[in-house]
Amino acid sequence: MGTRILTVEDDERIRTAVKLALEDEGWVVDEASSGEEALQSFSRHASDVVLIDIMLPGIDGFEVCRSIRRRSDVPIVMVTARADTHDVVAGLEAGADDYVTKPFGVEELLARLRAALRRSAATEEPVLHVGGLTVDLEKRLVLRDGEPISLTPNEFALIRLFARNEGKLLTHRTILREVWGRAYQTESHYLHVYISQLRRKIEPDPARPRYLLTEPGAGYRLVEPSSSEEPAALPS
Repeated sequence: MGTRILTVEDDERIRTAVKLALEDEGWVVDEASSGEEALQSFSRHASDVVLIDIMLPGIDGFEVCRSIRRRSDVPIVMVTARADTHDVVAGLEAGADDYVTKPFGVEELLARLRAALRRSAATEEPVLHVGGLTVDLEKRLVLRDGEPISLTPNEFALIRLFARNEGKLLTHRTILREVWGRAYQTESHYLHVYISQLRRKIEPDPARPRYLLTEPGAGYRLVEPSSSEEPAALPS
C-alpha cells in the first residue's frame, strides 16, 4: 500500500483537488472537513503524514495539530491562507513540521510532504550532506565543497541543528532553545548575529544565501540549493 495521508480541509473544491493530485502519485488519501472529523479519522486509521488547514469549523487546525501531536510523532504539515507569519509560528509551535501557503502548487505540496516523511524516517547518520556541505557529527567537522570550514562551538551547534532538520523551517525560539537554552528563547537579535556569521562561512555569496534561507518573522531553514520553477497553483 502507498503512503497514507489524512487531509483536513473544509473547502470541498480544494480538498478534492488535493485528493486527486495525491492519488495520482499513488498515495492513499483519507479526507476530513472539520477538526472533529479529523481526530476521529486519525483514531481509526494510521496515517503516514497529516495535512491540516488552519481555518476549520469547530476545532481549528492549531488544536487538531496539538491533539494529534500529544499522541503521535506523525509528520504534520499546516496549510494557511494568510501570509501572516504569526500563523506560521503558531502552527510550528503547536507541533507542525512545516507549512504551505494557499494558493500552492502540486509540486510544492508534494515536496513539503515528502521532506517531512524523509525527516521522520531518517536515522541519525554520523555524516550529513546538504548540497556541497558536509557535516561530520562525530568529528565536529564541516566541509564546503570538500574544504574544511573553521567554526566556533556555537556555529557548529547551529549547523548541526539545521543539518539534522534539512528543509524544515525552524522558528527563532526553537533554534535559541536548542542551541543556547531556554533562557535565550526571546533573544532574536542574538540569533541574527550568529546566522550572519555562519552565512559568511558556508555561503558562496553571503548576501544571496542559497543554503541558509530566511522566512521573515518566522525563522530559518537549511536547504539544498536548486533551481525551482513556478508550478500551477491549486484553487485558493
